[in-house]
Amino acid sequence: MKVVAVIPAFNEEKTIFDVISDVKKYVDEVIVVDDGSSDDTLACAEKGGAIVCSHFINRGQGAALETGKQVALLRNADIIIHYDADGQFLPEEIKSMIEPIVAGRVEVVLGNRFLKSAIPPFKKFLLGGGILLTRLTSGLKLGDTHNGFRALSSSAAQKIIIEHNRMAHASEILDKIGKFNLRCVEVPVTLKYFPSAVRRGQRFPDYLKILFDLFLGRMLR
Repeated sequence: MKVVAVIPAFNEEKTIFDVISDVKKYVDEVIVVDDGSSDDTLACAEKGGAIVCSHFINRGQGAALETGKQVALLRNADIIIHYDADGQFLPEEIKSMIEPIVAGRVEVVLGNRFLKSAIPPFKKFLLGGGILLTRLTSGLKLGDTHNGFRALSSSAAQKIIIEHNRMAHASEILDKIGKFNLRCVEVPVTLKYFPSAVRRGQRFPDYLKILFDLFLGRMLR
């Protein structure tokens, strides 16, 4: 099976080269979508040996993942990995992420940080709200709902078309897993919480913006 990692990147020149180098050990190809970066992310990604696509403006992580997915499917990917550019994930865990798909048991694998990682208390509180919302809207009983480490079979990737350009895409993906009755499982993953990542990821207004985007998206359907 051909395994392709899709990495959205916005101003990640400090980490993207090393992330690509590490991920390449566990996949067949790495696709980086430079999402309108103003630094040298694009050049660093090319130097790292990734297939690089670019957005001329910053469209958001959801849009970058959709662009990367389309390219991966054109390159005949059998399994598509969603992977972050900031170095928080452990690349060796890609093996456990793809195993349930390779074995034919499921179509989607979701990372669950609660099973292995020490999570900052306030972030854990906010994530708990996301878990409850997901159960109400999608019917999926998951232990972690906004984890960017995922694996999709090609058939699942073709069904899950990401329409939310920014961070609401994480909930949208789960909604569509439920909508299409895709077989899915969670596996334990490790997240390294750097101080900068904690500050960036636990702002309460960001969560309110995600809820607003999801509500607006449902109203416009």
